[in-house]
Amino acid sequence: MEQNGIDAVQYLTAQHRLLEEMMDQVADADEGEKKQVFASVADQLTVHIASEERIFYPAVKAARTEDILLESLEEHLSLKRLLADLLEMKPSEQTFDPKFKVLKEQTEHHHKEEEEHLFPKVLKLMDAVRRQELGEEMRALQEELSRRGEPRETVTKETGSAAPLR
Repeated sequence: MEQNGIDAVQYLTAQHRLLEEMMDQVADADEGEKKQVFASVADQLTVHIASEERIFYPAVKAARTEDILLESLEEHLSLKRLLADLLEMKPSEQTFDPKFKVLKEQTEHHHKEEEEHLFPKVLKLMDAVRRQELGEEMRALQEELSRRGEPRETVTKETGSAAPLR
């Protein structure tokens, strides 16, 4: 693996900041542009969650991280349910903004939990080369999911229960 690959923890942390910025843009958008800005956030959040669930979490599963991962998967389920609800709504609906605020707050909480509890353990348990391999795998998956169209459309099929910890 090339040394200039992106470390998985750094990659996810950078995406956390980007998602938070994008969510601020939704909150600040006028009614006319809110739907489009939210769709972009929904796509980005969907591919981020998918790469964590399919690549990162299975790779970092260990006795010392399993409890954190199981909680993270439940948090993902909550985020997916909120996303699915919001995707069915018009931004002009009375409950769109309050529901989006809950999504934003839960997303920020989830990011904080990962960054304070999971990522430090991963940095201790996994060497830099493996983290770079994971970062590249996640980037490739996210690019593939984004190329397929509108990733957010898959969320409505993923709200029944939390993803399994593979």
